[in-house]
Amino acid sequence: MKWALKFASIEKSVVQDEKFLYTIVSYSAILAMFANLNSFQFPFIGLMSSVIYLGINAVFLGNAFFKKENAFFRLMFGILLFTMFIGFVGWLTLIIHNLDITRVTLVLLVVATSSSLFNRRMRHRNAAK
Repeated sequence: MKWALKFASIEKSVVQDEKFLYTIVSYSAILAMFANLNSFQFPFIGLMSSVIYLGINAVFLGNAFFKKENAFFRLMFGILLFTMFIGFVGWLTLIIHNLDITRVTLVLLVVATSSSLFNRRMRHRNAAK
């Protein structure tokens, strides 16, 4: 029960994102992944930055498109939608040109920016109703 309350407060904080704080954290996670892929290549850094990136953007997309579901399903549907979205943008990039570390970073930036904007747009749309 405590986990559900803690997740709800974290989710609410991420969804509000008035000053784009979590978007900046997502960009920082992308920067950490980029630096790790180019020089350090430590699995722990890659794992932690990937989990932070996935968590923030999955919550953004889950709340943008599945607002009426409960928290667990919003998170699961957000992860699935995030996976589909990153796969689609990566596929487009692969069709246009080969994927390398720089283009993977650009794909991650496009997905993070889109997720943040979807969340912001749907939040404002729901507030206007």
